[in-house]
Amino acid sequence: MQNQNDRADGGGVDVAHYVPIVLASANALPTEESIEGLLAQAATAEARGYFLADEDEKLRETYSVYLAVRSSLLECVHALSGGQLSTKGTSNLPEFLVAYAAACLLVRSANFIVELATVNPIGRKKLDEPEPRYGLAANNFTRIYESLTSPKRWWGFFEAVRYFQAHRDEIIAYQKDPVLAPIVELLLAEEAFAVARRRDFLKSRLAYRIHSFLRRNHSGYKKTMFHMFRLSGSAIAELKQPFVKPSRQGKRVTLEVRERLEAFLQPGDILVTRHDDALSNLFLPGYWPHAAFYVGSNEARAALGVRSECDVDGAVRFLEAKKDGVKLRPPEDTLRVDAFTVLRSTLADEHRAEAVSRCLTHAGKLYDFIFDFGAADRLACTELVYRSYHSVGEVAFELQPHAGRHCLSAEDLLNQAVGRGWFEPVLVFGVRGDDWVEGAEARTILQQSYAAKF
Repeated sequence: MQNQNDRADGGGVDVAHYVPIVLASANALPTEESIEGLLAQAATAEARGYFLADEDEKLRETYSVYLAVRSSLLECVHALSGGQLSTKGTSNLPEFLVAYAAACLLVRSANFIVELATVNPIGRKKLDEPEPRYGLAANNFTRIYESLTSPKRWWGFFEAVRYFQAHRDEIIAYQKDPVLAPIVELLLAEEAFAVARRRDFLKSRLAYRIHSFLRRNHSGYKKTMFHMFRLSGSAIAELKQPFVKPSRQGKRVTLEVRERLEAFLQPGDILVTRHDDALSNLFLPGYWPHAAFYVGSNEARAALGVRSECDVDGAVRFLEAKKDGVKLRPPEDTLRVDAFTVLRSTLADEHRAEAVSRCLTHAGKLYDFIFDFGAADRLACTELVYRSYHSVGEVAFELQPHAGRHCLSAEDLLNQAVGRGWFEPVLVFGVRGDDWVEGAEARTILQQSYAAKF
């Protein structure tokens, strides 16, 4: 029996180093129970037409674990076989055993991901979306699908299957080896699957070509539409309605009001705001069109128990999604408005801390001009609130149909947040002249400012 560390070319690879990586990867792959849960979740999302924020995060968590495992397995394959799953890569049987085991796990797990996405178009789209919080790049799924159906890779895998079958007796003899025995058991368990996958290659390759064609065309359309909305949305955001107020008149939220408000706010508060003369008021539904999230000072967040790796400048108090992206902003930026209401969460402090922590993870994303709440890589203003608070404690926002999309307008946010008792309107400014109104009267004035449903 060949020594585990002897290569035919005279070099040396520590096979024992890669054995626990392969075994740990096998244990980290999704279990049957978790797979059934994902399938049920995906089916529910498919029937609904979109993923809820908590469903999105569960899928991302599972997917990011899979991608980490995949990366480890690929490292094993390349280190042990030079990237070639055949005797051309290595003629050392122990090295082949470990590399082939890693390859079988790669094929099986990729096959699962592809099959899951094939029966679930909404899920397939989700797996191709970028999500910086989980380190997910765009088109990850498509790259995995392409790799799974690559003729070059499959030819190498077929050679490895044949090599395994030709040396089966020698491989089984390694069941007595204390290091390689678990790898042999893994390979014997994967044997039937590996042979069956040879028959499925042509079918899988054709399916990928169809997926690739549809994705390219849809992606081109989406990019075109996004840039159209971005350009028009940016233009509208800069324009003002004439005759609403004198051209040189500033915002009604003055420096004095702003400083008073800063002393009033607490981390986790939601500001719903309005510009009197914004042209976008003509296009966005209702009296209240915009929302921002108050994250508070570094000291206030620490006192609340917020855990975050986000580096926040001392002057920053808000996280807000506007045309230039989801950015941490100072008060003089966010509070350049004419009217606002403050929603304060009725949740326990630990839940508020969780929501603020979540909110900070979205900093740096692009703005979503097409209000696609099913995607997490770009966020609209209310979507930032939705993805920060949804599923925290008792909060469970329901997206509403607007112009063919399911999203959450600022007034939908008000109706659900206040109407279901998750938040309380504790302050209103600018609805009744320049009055600052707190307490129970603030709730009454807010109700009268638009067609409230609470």
